[in-house]
Amino acid sequence: MVAYRAISSGNMSLISQNALQKRCLEKRRTDGDSDEFIGCTVAVGAEDANETKSENGNKERKRKKAKEKEEEESRQLVSSLFSALPAPLQFGTVVEAAVPGKDVPSFFLDRSAGDGMEDLPVYEEDLTGEDERNDVDNRGRKPAWVDDEDERTEVDITKVARLRKLRKEAGECVISGKEYEARLRGHHAKLNPFAGWADMDRKAPVPGLSDGVSDEEGGVDDILQNNDELVVKDNAKLLPDMLGFSRLIDGNAQERSSGPINSVQFHRNGQLMLVAGLDKHLRFFQIDGKRNPKIQSIYIEDCPIHKASFLPDGSEVILSGRRKFFYSFDLVNAAVSKIGPLTGRDEKSLEHFEISPDSKTIAFVGNEGCILLVSSKTKQLIGTLKMNGNVRSLAFADGGNQLLSSGGDGHVYHWDLRTRKCIHKGTDEGSLAGVSLCTSHDSSLFATGSTSGIVNVYKRDEFLGRKRKPLKTIENLTTEIGEMKFNHDAQILAISSRKERNGMRLVHVPSLTVYQNWPGPGFSLHYPRCLDFSPGNGFLSVGHAGGKILLYKLHHYSHS
Repeated sequence: MVAYRAISSGNMSLISQNALQKRCLEKRRTDGDSDEFIGCTVAVGAEDANETKSENGNKERKRKKAKEKEEEESRQLVSSLFSALPAPLQFGTVVEAAVPGKDVPSFFLDRSAGDGMEDLPVYEEDLTGEDERNDVDNRGRKPAWVDDEDERTEVDITKVARLRKLRKEAGECVISGKEYEARLRGHHAKLNPFAGWADMDRKAPVPGLSDGVSDEEGGVDDILQNNDELVVKDNAKLLPDMLGFSRLIDGNAQERSSGPINSVQFHRNGQLMLVAGLDKHLRFFQIDGKRNPKIQSIYIEDCPIHKASFLPDGSEVILSGRRKFFYSFDLVNAAVSKIGPLTGRDEKSLEHFEISPDSKTIAFVGNEGCILLVSSKTKQLIGTLKMNGNVRSLAFADGGNQLLSSGGDGHVYHWDLRTRKCIHKGTDEGSLAGVSLCTSHDSSLFATGSTSGIVNVYKRDEFLGRKRKPLKTIENLTTEIGEMKFNHDAQILAISSRKERNGMRLVHVPSLTVYQNWPGPGFSLHYPRCLDFSPGNGFLSVGHAGGKILLYKLHHYSHS
């Protein structure tokens, strides 16, 4: 019974408390904040809780408003930066009034006023008055800059050694900035003469007109102002004594040969160059004087190459070595063909040959003084020529209709290939055995080289006319002559010897003098074995025993 009463009394107390709390709350709603409610502890706690909740709600609402405000400002900023500008207004259009509450600008810029400015009256008195007011305002302003800064600038031309050449008197030291500029311009014009062709306002006379008549139509100017390719004919004569040249990057810098180079030749287009040697590789390079990239490389397994040459028409390469056969490489189809042995011949080596300028005939050096004539089209033997002694060198002339040969008997033979007969035989002065021959491109000159290093230059017409005295005997080399070649305008003759270091000379043909500045003290030609001039005479390539192609630019010529 005691326990039950205790539980009952506990329950009654809880019920009484709940009832009291309920009555206090109802009274508060009715009477508001009355003094009677102060004594109710439960009511005070409930009030504190409500106040805390209301404060938290206010803070949350403030944060939301601040966040919404920031978002609105951000949208306005983005809209002002990236939205399209309103279209310019035109006179005569109706502008609607802004509706409150819409997101519209509070003002606009009338950009159409400029179109109607011409219709507005302008009075001269207004303009004059405005200019006078501007003049009055500008009198009291300080100028932002002064145009005569150079006049106040002074330069001491004695402090720097390279500026002392600008002095006009020995004791002159300080000059004005304007005078300094004028002297620099004058010195530049002295070192770099004005190029008349670059003057766009100059009226050049038309060829064929009298001296007093100028080209009113501007034909020359029209040519100079477009980028059409011009045919430039350089008729200037090459000067003797000193040759202007510069060394460029090696022609085969991207892939050097691992053995001596025996052949180097430019294609007729002036950009493609072949390189061949004893490493059994035939390589092609695109010559630009800067990078000279390699285009293709062909490996001939069973033939160390002693000579390789383009057909003059540029369609094919003939290459040979000390073998009974030779090879043909078709540039169009990129196909290699093996030809030989030649029918009815037992030559063990076909390493020396020449190709006619008309690309029809290939002449090989054979045994016992025989010259083998092979058709470049069918690659079949079409004839033989026989001279006294052994054959050492060949050269074509007269567009491929004639052939020159020399050998162990010290004579030069002229052959007519149309009749297959010898038309002339003459002694090469001072030669015991001829080992090298070359002719100019117009066949007017030819040169012979001997085992003693002597080179004779002849006029072919005089030699055929029984006047066998050479124009010049060149004795600058003392060992056996290797390769010789005239450049394409026959102003330079290059001669070389494989057995002498730096054994190469360049001869100025018009004066028949040797250039003394070639190859120069800072350049080494190693042991030169082959050489060639580009079709435009601008490049000279030299292949040597070290596997490199030395490339030179001849400054006199403007094209490669």
